[in-house]
Amino acid sequence: MQTYQGSCHCGRVRFEIDADLDHVRVCDCSICRKRGALLHRVEEAQFRLLTPLEDLALYQFHTHTARDYFCPTCGILPFRRPRTAPEQWSVNVRCLEGVDLDAIPVKRVFGSRLP
Repeated sequence: MQTYQGSCHCGRVRFEIDADLDHVRVCDCSICRKRGALLHRVEEAQFRLLTPLEDLALYQFHTHTARDYFCPTCGILPFRRPRTAPEQWSVNVRCLEGVDLDAIPVKRVFGSRLP
Protein backbone atom coordinates (compact mmCIF):
# COMPACT_ATOMS: atom_id res chain seq x y z
CA MET A 1 0.00 0.00 0.00
CA GLN A 2 1.05 3.55 -0.69
CA THR A 3 0.31 6.64 1.42
CA TYR A 4 -1.38 9.49 -0.42
CA GLN A 5 -1.91 13.09 0.71
CA GLY A 6 -5.24 14.66 -0.17
CA SER A 7 -6.98 18.00 0.10
CA CYS A 8 -9.82 20.09 -1.22
CA HIS A 9 -9.09 22.86 -3.75
CA CYS A 10 -8.32 25.60 -1.22
CA GLY A 11 -6.39 23.31 1.17
CA ARG A 12 -8.66 23.84 4.18
CA VAL A 13 -9.58 20.13 4.26
CA ARG A 14 -6.58 17.77 4.44
CA PHE A 15 -6.37 14.00 4.80
CA GLU A 16 -4.18 10.97 4.15
CA ILE A 17 -5.01 7.47 2.97
CA ASP A 18 -3.13 4.20 2.64
CA ALA A 19 -4.31 2.41 -0.48
CA ASP A 20 -3.53 0.36 -3.53
CA LEU A 21 -5.28 2.41 -6.20
CA ASP A 22 -6.16 -0.58 -8.37
CA HIS A 23 -9.45 1.01 -9.53
CA VAL A 24 -11.75 3.98 -9.14
CA ARG A 25 -15.53 3.93 -9.08
CA VAL A 26 -17.77 6.06 -11.24
CA CYS A 27 -21.37 5.99 -10.08
CA ASP A 28 -24.44 6.84 -12.14
CA CYS A 29 -26.67 8.09 -9.28
CA SER A 30 -28.12 11.59 -9.46
CA ILE A 31 -25.49 13.28 -7.30
CA CYS A 32 -22.44 11.40 -8.61
CA ARG A 33 -23.36 12.14 -12.24
CA LYS A 34 -23.34 15.85 -11.47
CA ARG A 35 -20.30 15.73 -9.18
CA GLY A 36 -18.00 13.73 -11.48
CA ALA A 37 -15.86 12.30 -8.66
CA LEU A 38 -13.61 9.29 -9.11
CA LEU A 39 -14.03 7.31 -5.89
CA HIS A 40 -11.95 4.66 -4.14
CA ARG A 41 -13.04 3.02 -0.89
CA VAL A 42 -10.74 2.53 2.07
CA GLU A 43 -11.23 1.04 5.52
CA GLU A 44 -11.40 3.26 8.59
CA ALA A 45 -7.82 2.36 9.59
CA GLN A 46 -6.52 3.45 6.16
CA PHE A 47 -7.98 6.97 6.44
CA ARG A 48 -6.57 9.83 8.49
CA LEU A 49 -8.44 13.11 8.62
CA LEU A 50 -6.05 15.99 9.35
CA THR A 51 -8.83 18.59 9.57
CA PRO A 52 -11.52 18.35 12.28
CA LEU A 53 -14.65 16.73 10.82
CA GLU A 54 -16.80 19.46 12.34
CA ASP A 55 -15.01 21.98 10.07
CA LEU A 56 -16.64 20.36 7.02
CA ALA A 57 -20.13 20.75 5.63
CA LEU A 58 -22.31 17.64 5.52
CA TYR A 59 -24.89 16.83 2.86
CA GLN A 60 -27.36 13.93 3.07
CA PHE A 61 -30.28 13.02 0.86
CA HIS A 62 -32.72 10.18 0.02
CA THR A 63 -32.15 7.56 2.79
CA HIS A 64 -29.79 9.83 4.77
CA THR A 65 -27.36 6.92 5.14
CA ALA A 66 -24.57 8.26 2.91
CA ARG A 67 -22.66 11.21 4.29
CA ASP A 68 -21.12 13.58 1.76
CA TYR A 69 -18.51 15.89 3.28
CA PHE A 70 -17.63 19.18 1.59
CA CYS A 71 -15.22 22.00 2.21
CA PRO A 72 -17.39 24.98 3.27
CA THR A 73 -14.94 27.37 1.58
CA CYS A 74 -14.30 25.92 -1.90
CA GLY A 75 -17.17 23.40 -2.11
CA ILE A 76 -15.07 20.37 -3.08
CA LEU A 77 -16.11 16.89 -1.89
CA PRO A 78 -12.85 15.15 -0.90
CA PHE A 79 -14.51 12.09 0.68
CA ARG A 80 -17.78 10.56 1.80
CA ARG A 81 -19.29 7.67 3.75
CA PRO A 82 -21.09 5.58 1.11
CA ARG A 83 -24.64 4.33 1.58
CA THR A 84 -23.75 0.73 0.72
CA ALA A 85 -20.71 0.63 3.06
CA PRO A 86 -21.10 3.39 5.69
CA GLU A 87 -18.26 1.94 7.78
CA GLN A 88 -15.78 2.81 5.00
CA TRP A 89 -14.53 6.06 3.51
CA SER A 90 -14.99 6.68 -0.19
CA VAL A 91 -12.23 9.07 -1.25
CA ASN A 92 -12.37 11.35 -4.28
CA VAL A 93 -9.15 10.31 -6.02
CA ARG A 94 -9.16 13.61 -7.91
CA CYS A 95 -8.23 15.21 -4.56
CA LEU A 96 -5.08 13.08 -4.07
CA GLU A 97 -1.62 14.42 -4.90
CA GLY A 98 0.62 12.67 -7.41
CA VAL A 99 -1.96 10.32 -8.95
CA ASP A 100 -2.02 9.56 -12.69
CA LEU A 101 -5.77 9.29 -13.19
CA ASP A 102 -5.39 7.87 -16.70
CA ALA A 103 -3.46 4.88 -15.33
CA ILE A 104 -6.23 3.69 -12.99
CA PRO A 105 -8.96 1.34 -14.28
CA VAL A 106 -12.53 2.64 -13.96
CA LYS A 107 -15.26 0.47 -12.44
CA ARG A 108 -18.82 1.54 -13.23
CA VAL A 109 -21.34 1.22 -10.42
CA PHE A 110 -25.08 1.71 -10.68
CA GLY A 111 -26.28 3.70 -7.68
CA SER A 112 -29.29 4.79 -9.72
CA ARG A 113 -30.62 1.25 -9.36
CA LEU A 114 -30.62 1.28 -5.55
CA PRO A 115 -34.10 1.47 -3.99
